[in-house]
Amino acid sequence: MEDMETTDPDSTTINNSKQDEAEPIEEDVPVKAEETEEKEDDDEARAEATFRFKVENLSKLQDSVLSPPCIIRNLPWKIMIMQRSSQNGDRTQKSLGYFLQCNGESESSAWSCNASAELRMYNHKDDNYFKRNIDHIFYSKENDWGFSIYMAWNDVLDPDRGFIKDDSVIFEVKVNADAPHGVSWDSKKHTGYVGLKNQGATCYMNSLLQVLYFTNVLRKAVYKMPTESDDSQKSVGLALQRVFYELQTLDKPVGTKKLTKSFGWETLESFMQHDVQEFLRVLLDKLEMKMKKTCVEGTIPKLFEGKMLSYIRCKNVDYKSTMSESFYDIQLNIKGKKSIVESFQDYIQTETLDGDNKYDAGSFGLQEAEKGILFENFPPVLHLHLMRFQYDPITENPVKFNDRCEFPELLDLNEFIQDKPGANKDDMKYKLHAVLVHSGDNHGGHYVVFINPLGDGKWCKFDDDVVSRCTKKEAIEQNFGGDGDDTTAVRHCTNAYMLVYIQQTRLTEILSSVGEEDIPEALSNRLQEEKKLEGIKRKEKAEAYLYMNVKIILEDSFYGHQGNDLFEIEGANMLEFRVKKSSTLKEFMAMMSEEMKFPVERMRPWPLNSRTNNTLRPSLTEIEDGNKAMSEVAENQTQWIIYLEMMTPEQPGPSLPTFDKDKDVMLFFKYYDPAMKKLHYMGHLYLSISTKLSSILPKLCQMANIPTNSKLLLWEEIKPNFTEQINDVEQPLEHILEELMDGDIIVYQLDVPQPNDYELPTAKEYFKDLFYKVEVNFCDKNKPLDPGFTLELSQRMNYDTLAKRVAAYLNTDPCLLQFFKTISYRDGPGQPLRCNFEGTLKDIIQFVRPKQVRRVYYQHLQISISELENKKQFKCIWISSNLKEEKEIVLYPNRNAIVSDLYEEARRCAQIQLDPNGSGRLRLIEIVSYKIHNIVSPEMAVETLLQQAMSASNKSFRLEEIPVDELEIQEGDYLLPVAHFSKEVYTTFGSPFMIKIKKDDTMESVRARLQERLAVPDKEWEKYRVALVIQTKAHYLDEDDKIINFKDLRGLQQGMKPWIGLEHLNKGGNKRTRYCTEKAIKIYN
Repeated sequence: MEDMETTDPDSTTINNSKQDEAEPIEEDVPVKAEETEEKEDDDEARAEATFRFKVENLSKLQDSVLSPPCIIRNLPWKIMIMQRSSQNGDRTQKSLGYFLQCNGESESSAWSCNASAELRMYNHKDDNYFKRNIDHIFYSKENDWGFSIYMAWNDVLDPDRGFIKDDSVIFEVKVNADAPHGVSWDSKKHTGYVGLKNQGATCYMNSLLQVLYFTNVLRKAVYKMPTESDDSQKSVGLALQRVFYELQTLDKPVGTKKLTKSFGWETLESFMQHDVQEFLRVLLDKLEMKMKKTCVEGTIPKLFEGKMLSYIRCKNVDYKSTMSESFYDIQLNIKGKKSIVESFQDYIQTETLDGDNKYDAGSFGLQEAEKGILFENFPPVLHLHLMRFQYDPITENPVKFNDRCEFPELLDLNEFIQDKPGANKDDMKYKLHAVLVHSGDNHGGHYVVFINPLGDGKWCKFDDDVVSRCTKKEAIEQNFGGDGDDTTAVRHCTNAYMLVYIQQTRLTEILSSVGEEDIPEALSNRLQEEKKLEGIKRKEKAEAYLYMNVKIILEDSFYGHQGNDLFEIEGANMLEFRVKKSSTLKEFMAMMSEEMKFPVERMRPWPLNSRTNNTLRPSLTEIEDGNKAMSEVAENQTQWIIYLEMMTPEQPGPSLPTFDKDKDVMLFFKYYDPAMKKLHYMGHLYLSISTKLSSILPKLCQMANIPTNSKLLLWEEIKPNFTEQINDVEQPLEHILEELMDGDIIVYQLDVPQPNDYELPTAKEYFKDLFYKVEVNFCDKNKPLDPGFTLELSQRMNYDTLAKRVAAYLNTDPCLLQFFKTISYRDGPGQPLRCNFEGTLKDIIQFVRPKQVRRVYYQHLQISISELENKKQFKCIWISSNLKEEKEIVLYPNRNAIVSDLYEEARRCAQIQLDPNGSGRLRLIEIVSYKIHNIVSPEMAVETLLQQAMSASNKSFRLEEIPVDELEIQEGDYLLPVAHFSKEVYTTFGSPFMIKIKKDDTMESVRARLQERLAVPDKEWEKYRVALVIQTKAHYLDEDDKIINFKDLRGLQQGMKPWIGLEHLNKGGNKRTRYCTEKAIKIYN
C-alpha cells in the first residue's frame, strides 16, 4: 500500500486539512448476502439499511458521482465518490474521496438527522470489506460526511489489492439513522405516539412529562382531578390534563407553553435548563397537593413513596437503634461502579463504629457497632437518579461523570430489602420502563428519553417533538456510559441519568390501557371547546391581511378633554369594526347605520389624520364616491381612525347639511375658564372660508352660556405649546387662520381683567403649563415590586417643590424623604439626589427611554436628609431573641464610625426591641450563604463593612442580642455556628445562629438545647438530623450520652471553621444557596 496519511471524517463543504496517523483497517469478514443486497423493505421510515453502488470506469473518473437514493427515515441517502488531490510537500497525491450524502437536493435549511454509518469498499479477491466509520449530524450546510482521503488512489486501482475489477469498484454503506428533525416525520404513524415541542431548553421537562404520561395509573388519576372551576391560565392541574389529553388524542407534537405559563414561569425560565430531580420533586409535590380532598387523594405516595430504615446495630450485644424515613426517589452513586447493583450495594454499605468512634449503647457502655441503611419497601414505580452531576467543593462547580454503569432490564432488589416473614420475593423484581438520557456536560446539553410504553420490550425514543421506534440495545446498552466500542465525543458524553422501574407483579395494573372512557366527559368537552376557539382565532389571524380595523370616535368623547387636540388617543372610548378591505365605503356606512341604528344620511365620517406638526385632526373624506374600496379610502392603512359626525336631534332637516370641500371649513371650539384652569369643549361649526370671525362671536358666547356681548380673547391651537392669538376678527377666516384646514381648533375665553389672581390667566399660559406637565410614578425603593403612586407634576418644578408635593401625598415631612434617579436600562433606583440639587424635575427624568414610565424612587428617613448626607447608611437585619422575627433596619452612623457605634445608633433610633430578660448587649454577625461566617469585631470600621457588602452579593449583616449564656466563654467551651441544610451541606437555608458547647456536653444535651432554642415540637424534631460539619463533611451526632470530643476542632485553618448543621426539609421556600447558575425551580400557582 502506498505510504499515505488519512484524514478524519469531513465534508465536501469543508476545507479540512487535519490528518491522523491511522492506517486503513481491513476486516476479514465474509460478505453476507443479506448485508450486501439492498433489503426488499417498503418501510421508508426504517432506521437502518445497507445499499450498494457500483462505479464503473473508475480510472477515468473526473467528477464526483452519486448513487441512486436509498430511503431511510423518509430521507434520501446517496453514496458520493470522487477523486481528491492533496499536497504532501512537493508531491501532489491523489486519493479516493468517499462520502455519504443525506437529503442533498432539499432546499430547506431547518432539517437535521443524526446517523452513524460504515463506509465499505468490497474486496473481490478476499471476499471481505475495507471499511471506515462515521458518526455525524447531517443538516443543510453539512449534508454529506465521509473521508477526503479514504484510500490512496493508486491502492484502489492496484489489481493486486483486489478492490478493482474490470475497472469497476463496488461501494457499500450501512446506515443507522435517528428520526430526523425539521422535516415531515409522522411520529403517530410510525410509533402510535406523539412528542412534545421544545420551548428553548425544555427537553429535560419533556422527557419527564412523557415518563409521567406513560405511567398510566397516574395519567388516569390526573384526568380525575376536579378542575371544572379552575382558571384556565393558572391551574397546573388543568394544564397537565391538557398536555396528557393532547398526547393521547392529537396526531401532531403537543405544545407545553400553557403548562409552563400555569407554573407562573416567565419566558426566560422556559429557556433555562433546570435540575431534573428537583423539577420532578416539585411537580409531584404540586400534584399531591392538588389531589388532596379529591377522589384521587394519595395517588402520588401510593405510586412513588418507599421507606428506608437507618440503623445502628451493636456487634457484641443485643442493642439496635432505628429511624424510618420515606423517599420518592433514590440517588445512586455511579462513580467507579460497574452496575447499579453495585451502586445499591454501596448505598446500603455499613459503616463500622469502633475505636474512638465506638457507639454508646446506654447501659451496655461503648460498643463496636455497624451503622447503615436498609430498605423497608420499594414503591410500585421506582425512580432512580444516577448521580452523574455532582458538586465539586474545590472548584465550587458541578461536574459530570460519564463513567460506564450498567443497568439491567429486570432488576432484582431482594438483597436490599429488610427481611419480612411471608414476603413475596417476586414483589422485589422490577422491570425497566424508561431511560432518561443526557448528552453534554455540566454546562448544558440535550435530554431524550427511551420508554417501553407497554412493558413488552418494544422501545421508543422520545426526542422532543420526534418519536421513533428503537432497539433494546439503543435504549439500554448504548446508554450505560463510558467509552465502550464508540470513542466519538458525542457517544462518550451520552448516558443515562435517570431510570424508571416498575414492580413486575403490578406491571399490568400500572400500565393498564387508558381509553376515552377514562377521560371525564366534562374535561373532554372543555378541552375540545378550547381547541375550537383556538382554531377560530388561528383562522382569523391567517385571514387578518384581508381585513382592516376601523376605530370610530364620537363627539361625546371630546367633552371633558383637558389636553391638546380633541381627545387623548390612548384610553379614548372608541367603537371598533373589523371590515374587509375589499368592501366599499358605501357598504361600510350601511353596516355602521345598521349597527348604530342611525340613518346613513344623518352621519358623516371624518378620517383623523396626523399632521406634520404632530397633531391629530379630522379631515373630509369623499363620501359621494361610495364605490371606492375601503383600502383605497383608508390609503391602505390597516387601522383607520375616524370621527363620526352624527346629527343631533335639535338640528333641523332630515340629513346633515351639505359641505362644500372647496368653500367650507369645519372648525372646533373650546372655551377656557381661568378661574377653574379648565377647558370646556363647545362643539363644531360648518363655516364658509369667507366668514368673518366677528359674525360668530355671539354664537360662541351663546355656546359658552355667557352674555352675547362679552369681550373675548381668541387663540388658534396650532400644536403643543404653540397657540397664536387672533387679534383681528373682522378679517375672513381664510386670512385669519394660517393654512386654514378642516379640524382647526379655536380656543376662546373672557377677556381677563388686570390685575388678576389667576395662576394661569390665559389659554396660552394654560397650554404652556400643559406642555411641561408629566405623570411621574414614585416607588419606595425598599419595597420590592412596589407599584407606587402617580402624581401629575410640572417638569419645571425644583427639588424643594417636588419634595413638598410628594411629602404632602405621603403625609410626611419633606426633610424625611430621599429621592433617587431611575437607571433606565434596568428600571431600578440609581444614585441618590442631594437635597441641594439645583436642577428641575425635567433633569431628573430626562434619561427615561421613550414610552417608559417616568419613575422616581424614594425612601423614608429616620433623620433629616441634610443630616443624612453627612452620615453613612448601613443596612442590616435585626432578629428577635427567639429567632422567629426578622426585619431590615437602616442605621445612620457617622462617616468614621466603628461597629460599636452601630450598637448605640440602633438603641437610639428605637428600631430594635430587646428582650426584657436578655443580656442587653448586641453583636453584629456576618452571614454568607445562610451560614455565619464571622462575629464582627466592635472595633471594625463601618466603611470596611460597606465595601465588603458591595463586593459580595451573597453576604449580609445581622444585628442581634447576645444570649445570656453566651456572654462568657470558659476555657474548653466553644461557640459554634449552627445552620440549616437540606440533603447536602452546601444547600443551606433559613436563619443561622450560634450555640455554646460546654466541655462536658453530651450529644443528647446539645440536641436538647438546639430543640429548645428553635422551639420545635417533639414530633417535628424527629425529622431533624444534627451533624458536626468539618471541611464540607457532615459527621452526624446521635441522640445519646456520649460526651462530644472536640479535639478535631483544634488547629483548623480560618477557612475551615466547623459548624453544626441541622438537616431537615426546607419548608420555608426561601431561596437556598446553589452550586450552579441555574435558578431554583418553583411552580408559583
